[in-house]
Amino acid sequence: MSIRSCLSVGLALAAPALVAAAPAPSPLPKDLDAYILKALQTFETPGAAVAVVKDGRIVLAKGYGMKKLGDPAPVTERTRFQIASNSKAFTAALLAQFVDEGRLKWDDRVIDHLPWFRLHDPYATREFTVRDLLTHRSGLGLGAGDLLWFRSGYGRREILERFRAIAPVTSFRSAYAYDNVLYIAAGEVAAALGGKSWETLVEERIFQPLGMASATPVFRASADDATPHAPVDGIVRPVAPDRDDAAAAAAGIQVNVQDLAAWVKVQLDEGRIDGTRRIFTEARSREMFTAVTPQPIRPTRIESLKPLTPAFAAYGLGWELRDYRGVKVATHTGALTGTTSRVLLVPEKKLGIIALTNGENRVWDAIIWRILDHQLGLPFHDWTAAFQEARDAGLKHAAEVQARLAAAKPAGGQPSLPLSGFAGAYRDAWYGDAALAEENGRLVLRFKPSPTFVGDLEFWGWNTFKVRWRERTIPDAFLTFAINEEGRPVQFTMKAISPLADFSFNFHDLSFTPVP
Repeated sequence: MSIRSCLSVGLALAAPALVAAAPAPSPLPKDLDAYILKALQTFETPGAAVAVVKDGRIVLAKGYGMKKLGDPAPVTERTRFQIASNSKAFTAALLAQFVDEGRLKWDDRVIDHLPWFRLHDPYATREFTVRDLLTHRSGLGLGAGDLLWFRSGYGRREILERFRAIAPVTSFRSAYAYDNVLYIAAGEVAAALGGKSWETLVEERIFQPLGMASATPVFRASADDATPHAPVDGIVRPVAPDRDDAAAAAAGIQVNVQDLAAWVKVQLDEGRIDGTRRIFTEARSREMFTAVTPQPIRPTRIESLKPLTPAFAAYGLGWELRDYRGVKVATHTGALTGTTSRVLLVPEKKLGIIALTNGENRVWDAIIWRILDHQLGLPFHDWTAAFQEARDAGLKHAAEVQARLAAAKPAGGQPSLPLSGFAGAYRDAWYGDAALAEENGRLVLRFKPSPTFVGDLEFWGWNTFKVRWRERTIPDAFLTFAINEEGRPVQFTMKAISPLADFSFNFHDLSFTPVP
C-alpha cells in the first residue's frame, strides 16, 4: 500500500463522520452519445454500433445513426456488421482449442496437417508452422495473394495451390508483412483436425457455446444488416457487401455488437464463459496475447496523433499487441468494402471496447480511443479532430500525387501498336487469366477469376494505359505493356494509381504474359 493510501485510511478512521466515500467514476464519458454522433457526421459515416465490457459486465451495447443512407431504420445493438479481419482471432481461438485437446502444437509443421501445402521457397514450405500461419512472418509481401480471394470464384484449395507461385520479398521469418491468405490455410488446418469445415467448427465450438445467435461465419443477408457505404467517385454511397466465403477464416464473420461483446467477455476472462465453462485454457489465452512478430513503428507527422505512437508493437496469434499510456493493449481492425471496425482489449483492466461502422473512415478509432482515455482517467483529447486531420492530409497527398502524374503525362501521342495489337489472352502465374479485347474503339480488360474486375483502358502515354474499373469501389490502375523487337506485347504489369488504394489491391504483384 502506498504512503498516500495509508494516510487516507488513517484519516478515514480518525474522522469517519467527516469523510464521505468518493463516487465511483462513470464507466463512460457523459457526452459519449453526442461525441459519437458528431464523429459520424464528421466522417460521413451513416452508422455505428459500440460496446464496452468492463469487469465482466457489458456496460454499453448501443447503435448510432442509420443502417443505410436515405433509410430511417436506425442501427441498434442487434444490427449485424461484417467484422472482416476481426475474424482472425476466432480462427486462432479455434486452433487453440485443438492445442488444448493435444491434437495440435503451435509449432507443428503445416505440411504435417496439409500435405499438399506449398510455398514458393522449398525451405519455407518444409519449415512453415501453424504459428507462422497466424503471425505474418512468411517473407511474402504485404497482402500477397489477396486478389486470389477478393470477389473471385476460386475455392480455398485452389487459392492455396496458386499461392505457391508468389515469390517472397524478404527471407523467411525476418520481417512483418500482413497476409490474409495464410489465415485461409489456418482455417484449413482446423478443418483437417476437426473433420468439418471451418464454418461448422466456429459455429459449434464458439458461436453456440457463447450464445452468439446473430453470428454467421460468412456473409448471409438479413433484414438486420448494416449496409456498407464507400466513396464512389468522391461521393459516399451505399455499396454491395463483399461476399468472399473462401476467405472466411481471415475475414468472413458477420455479427451484431451485443454478441461480439460476449466474445470479448470470454477473451478478457481467459477463455471462461460466465466464469464457469471454458472454450480455451488460461495457457492458450496467454499464448494468443504473446508477441511473436515485431511490427515496425512509424512515427506520425500529425501532432495530434503522436500519443498513439507505441513504444512496442507486435503481432501475436490473431491479435495486434502494443502499449498505450502504460498499459498493454490487444487489438485488431477489420475492413472490407464499405465496412470497418476495431476490437480493443486491455486485459489488465478487464476492459474491452468495440466499434463497428458501415463506412470507410476512421470514425471507429475516434470512438475507441475516446472511450479508452476516459477509462484510463486521461484528460480529453479530441480524437475526431485528430483523425480528421490525418484523413485530410492523406487526401491532400493523394491529390498532389495525381497532379504530378497529370503534369508528367505527355501531350497527344499514340501507343506503339494499334489497339488490336494489344488484344488477346494473358496469364499471370499465380492469379490466372485475363483478357484484353478491342470494343467500341477502346481496349477492355477482364480478369477471368473475378467477374467484377472489368476495366476500360484510356491511353495515358508511351505504352501505358489507365484502367478505369466499371465497379467504382475498385481503385484505378496503370497498365504498362512491354513490346519486343518484333513489335509484339510480351508482358503487361499494373499498379494502383492512388496512394490511398488498399494494400489488398496488389496489382503491382501481377505480371501477365500472352497465352500462346
